[in-house]
Amino acid sequence: MTATKQLKALPRTKVGKGAARADRRAGRVPAVIYGEGKPPVGITLDYTEINRIIYAGHFLTTLFDIDVDGEKHHVIPRDYQLDPVKDFTVHVDFLRVAAGTTLTVEVPVHFLNAESAAVLKQGGTLNIVSHAVSLNAPAHAIPEAIEVDLSKYGFGDSIHLSAITLPAGVTWAGHGDDTLATITAPSGLKEAEADDAAAAAADAAKS
Repeated sequence: MTATKQLKALPRTKVGKGAARADRRAGRVPAVIYGEGKPPVGITLDYTEINRIIYAGHFLTTLFDIDVDGEKHHVIPRDYQLDPVKDFTVHVDFLRVAAGTTLTVEVPVHFLNAESAAVLKQGGTLNIVSHAVSLNAPAHAIPEAIEVDLSKYGFGDSIHLSAITLPAGVTWAGHGDDTLATITAPSGLKEAEADDAAAAAADAAKS
């Protein structure tokens, strides 16, 4: 699970598109803190710092304590917008998080032991269906990732959500037993199996 990180912010004194453009020209990123029935708080963040944090990964599943002129806000990012051309951050939304809060979050799926798994070393192909899954998790116990051990699987196997053990207090947010990945056999093995099946059928027909 991710640790709480610290951020410093400045209050926004003006709102609107013109003010947002001025903030960005000054090296700041506009953002808002909302939730818990309290009024939203407009802030700006250091452009270099927030870009570094976002591109380091796990941004939307990380808790932050944001210091705004000495007042701390315990939050989790809920969304961020990137410039469609240059991919730099233009806005961030933060949700206040109270003790005991459960959140629905998108968590990445990590496939482990791809280098050593016998099924892949023998020519099998891993076909990833889902790179992330939706979870309901306590705000202070959000998993960094869901891990799938590929060494447990063989040719023709499908890896489903039901095969994964979740941490205590965490449940699936989706519906049904979704497929995370499949493992297909190499074409040569498929052909050999087809030939064996055809030979067995021919023998059965003769008897």
